[in-house]
Amino acid sequence: MKFRTIISMVAALIIALMTPVWVNAQNQNKIQKQFENWIQTSLWRDAKHVGISKKVFDQAFRGISLQWKLPDLVIPGAKPSRNQAQSQAEFRGPSVYFSEKNLVSQAKAGRTLYIKWAKTLKNIERRYGVPGHFLLAIWGRESAFGKAKISHSAIQVLATRAFMSSRKNLFRKELLSALFILQQENLKAKHLKSSWAGALGQPQFMPSSYLKYTVDFDGDGKRDIWNSVPDTLASMANYLSKFGWVKGRDWGFEVRIPDNISCAQEGPDRSKKISQWQAMGIERISGKPFPSSEIKQNAMMMVPAGRNGPHFIVTDNFYVIKKYNNSDLYALFVGNLADRIAFGSGPFKAGWGHHEKLYRSQIAGMQRKLERLNYDVGGADGLPGFKTRRSIGQWQIKSGLKSTCFPNKNLIRKVQ
Repeated sequence: MKFRTIISMVAALIIALMTPVWVNAQNQNKIQKQFENWIQTSLWRDAKHVGISKKVFDQAFRGISLQWKLPDLVIPGAKPSRNQAQSQAEFRGPSVYFSEKNLVSQAKAGRTLYIKWAKTLKNIERRYGVPGHFLLAIWGRESAFGKAKISHSAIQVLATRAFMSSRKNLFRKELLSALFILQQENLKAKHLKSSWAGALGQPQFMPSSYLKYTVDFDGDGKRDIWNSVPDTLASMANYLSKFGWVKGRDWGFEVRIPDNISCAQEGPDRSKKISQWQAMGIERISGKPFPSSEIKQNAMMMVPAGRNGPHFIVTDNFYVIKKYNNSDLYALFVGNLADRIAFGSGPFKAGWGHHEKLYRSQIAGMQRKLERLNYDVGGADGLPGFKTRRSIGQWQIKSGLKSTCFPNKNLIRKVQ
């Protein structure tokens, strides 16, 4: 079974499990009427205020109904509560993000597309400064190079979330942006397709990002990120460029960090020149020297699995990739896939090691304890981002323990 098929099935199962099935048909009909009234009063008032025509508005919402099979819904009148599925979700460690079978398959497809779209990719790089292998890696990750099924009505998804989700204000703004797209591009609502999260087209842009970053690169007068490969790739390049992509720099390098160097030095606010990291004893795990063009450039330590996994020195471009998806693992996936496409490289040389299965609620509890001890963990979200990993390492050092910079059950019990 293909990886993207498995992902689609898992996503569908998650959505089904999170549907508020306890809302019976009678109450759903009642809430549907409230929804329709909200559209014609509150939402229309805002849409009219920002310049949406009545014709576009009516066309967009003709026959619209709530999409009950979405996660994170909050029934009108109910108090938002902690999402039980999230608080009890298992965190299995970073290794599950890097399916070698999937990466090999995507790299093979990416290399074929690298050749097929070589001229377009070169033209895009000349204009925006972003190399084609990075664009292909993001394209592969976001929509399986355009093969993923993007079949939801963006208006229905966004309207449902704007009416009854835990982030109503965010989705209300995105819904108004989607209406602007219909008006500016002269599109019918049925053609505005999205994921179940409301992200549009092959690059998976939210509507506000579509308005800011999409471009017509094939010259047909339309910004078509659903069907046009040139528009899709150039729009992603424009996005990365606007967020500060540094032309000529790589994303980062897998390294070996000696045991006497603290792993609690992660993050963009702890940057050093690569020559300084090198002087501390940090070297590329491949044995190759750092490129001469990088030696005097600033870079950051990255240990996504703490001591028990691969280590990296990453550049500013790593954090630009994170602007696309604010996840260390996402940016590492894109960087590794880009290297495979362009250079035929393989998996990271250091293994990910074994990590205990933890509940996100357990990690969040540890994060709250560290916050009470005045550590900046970046928020108690149950995910060990770089601020949490760094705080763990700092607490371990202060407590006279060997710093591992990653949570486990024993550590969770010790932090008080």
